[in-house]
Amino acid sequence: MAIDKTTLAILACPKCKGKLTYYGDKDELVCRGERLAYPIDENIPVLIADKARELSSEELEKVPS
Repeated sequence: MAIDKTTLAILACPKCKGKLTYYGDKDELVCRGERLAYPIDENIPVLIADKARELSSEELEKVPS
């Protein structure tokens, strides 16, 4: 599932309120500032910090800008 640009523009990281980036390879929304990846479950972003996974430096480099 790809998230359209309008929706992505209004979504924010629940932890830092920063911009999210869609990472299509893993179907996740990524916050670069917090180094967190939020899952997308049945086409619905799960923007709960406790449900996010931490990203390694290597993973973060693979996420498109």
